[in-house]
Amino acid sequence: MAVVREFTLPDLGEGLTEATIVHWMVEVGEVVAIDQPVVEVETAKAMVEVPCPYGGVVTARFGEEGAEVPVGAPLVTVAVGAVPDDLVAAGPGTGPDTGAGAEDGAPDAGGASGAPADGATDAGSGNVLVGYGTSAAAARRRRIRPGPGAGPMAGVSRPPADGSAGAGAAEGTPGGSGAVAAGATAVGAVGVTAAAGISGAAGPAGTGAVEDDSRTVPVISPLVRRMARENGLDLRELTGSGRDGLILRTDVECAIRARQERETAGAAGTATPVGADGMAGAGVTGVARAGVVTAVGAAIGTGSAAGEERIPLKGMLGAAAEKFSRSRREIPEATCWVEADATELLAARRAMNVPGAPKVSLLAVLARICTTALARFPALNSTVDTKAQEIVRLPAVHLGFAAQTDRGLVVPVVRDAHARTVEELSAEIARLTERARAGGLSLAELTHGTFTLNNYGVFGVDGSTPIINHPEAAMLGIGRIAAKPWVHEGELAVRQVVQLSLTFDHRVCDGGTAGGFLRFVADCVEQPALLLRTL
Repeated sequence: MAVVREFTLPDLGEGLTEATIVHWMVEVGEVVAIDQPVVEVETAKAMVEVPCPYGGVVTARFGEEGAEVPVGAPLVTVAVGAVPDDLVAAGPGTGPDTGAGAEDGAPDAGGASGAPADGATDAGSGNVLVGYGTSAAAARRRRIRPGPGAGPMAGVSRPPADGSAGAGAAEGTPGGSGAVAAGATAVGAVGVTAAAGISGAAGPAGTGAVEDDSRTVPVISPLVRRMARENGLDLRELTGSGRDGLILRTDVECAIRARQERETAGAAGTATPVGADGMAGAGVTGVARAGVVTAVGAAIGTGSAAGEERIPLKGMLGAAAEKFSRSRREIPEATCWVEADATELLAARRAMNVPGAPKVSLLAVLARICTTALARFPALNSTVDTKAQEIVRLPAVHLGFAAQTDRGLVVPVVRDAHARTVEELSAEIARLTERARAGGLSLAELTHGTFTLNNYGVFGVDGSTPIINHPEAAMLGIGRIAAKPWVHEGELAVRQVVQLSLTFDHRVCDGGTAGGFLRFVADCVEQPALLLRTL
């Protein structure tokens, strides 16, 4: 008799509380080994393959690709020990999210309270991720098969047979609040999209037809099928964005939005203003169609513009937004800048890149200048402990550098940059940049930086006042290097000029320290030979 273990999403570190499922790496019915990756998730920091600490047969998967899963929520259940006969009969074709293994294929004793069977191993694999141990048996919660009145849409009244929208959702009655509590998508500041049921044309008979047809399309999630059914969408007409054309929840939501925008644009010419001033109610524009009530509004007296696009602030985008906002809230930042003649620096880099030797990037040379400057001005390699009300000066320089990727802005971190040569810095920066563009950076490669180098000159701009990468204390910005008239040795000449800026936390130092740091960096840019004194 097998013992069914439930594996939940572990603590991924850095205060992360949820992750998005990107790709399932196992199927229901598949045999997995201890510490075998079972799912790839995206956190606010990076893409992570999550290993399962149990070995056995996967009996159920929880969550579809694209779904957000909180820490502690179940990912898979694994039958540890003998393989149940009914699971073998079901085979790998058992659909995920159906809970077939957890409901029907699980032992009747229910793994959580029953004693482990003979031969079932109780030993785990150890701490596979931060804060997650497997030394003790995990309690398994039996899934209860929902009755006819249960389910996410329980309590939501269906519309009358004439196809009109449910009044409860539109008017804010208890039925409407129940729809929101049942998982309706919130749109705008005061608007909600409430799935209030399907139209009269898609009654019980129509529902069965959609369920039968959905078996022939690439969709595995009951939630996706339900959303399509309740909004009158034919899944056979959609093209999935998931692996192998799998239709995800986001595909259905995009199709619903596109249809709503088309209908809104078509009805724009016949819309009747409500209220004396021509504004809609309390700033909410309501449109009832196909059994769906949509209320969209951003503020009092405003409505949604036709063709507008709403991008959820979640994942990496949401984490970046929160970090930027926190930095501006907590850090009293100031910026100083200076122009420098980089002609000699470019010549020194050309001299370093001799034939047959590894190429040295300009960013690596600037990184070496930066670490040397931090050794002279350690106040800028620090952080502020707001709870203890202390400035913490850090002994090592873990240098972050901003890198633009298809998935947004990331800041990989070069560990112990102060102890690396220019050649070593160049190789590590190139490695991290390649991994960033491929989306393969680990949490360790994205966290615990102490100072950031921001080369915004690659965008063709001269200067910037960047936001400090919280909880660091400073950021050095480098603009483009461009040919400009410059007084050199008493004569006007065309030189390669760069603008340098330093944004710093005024709590850790004053303007004299910040100015001294920036002036030293500028001097090293103009006369790279100054670095020889520190080697």
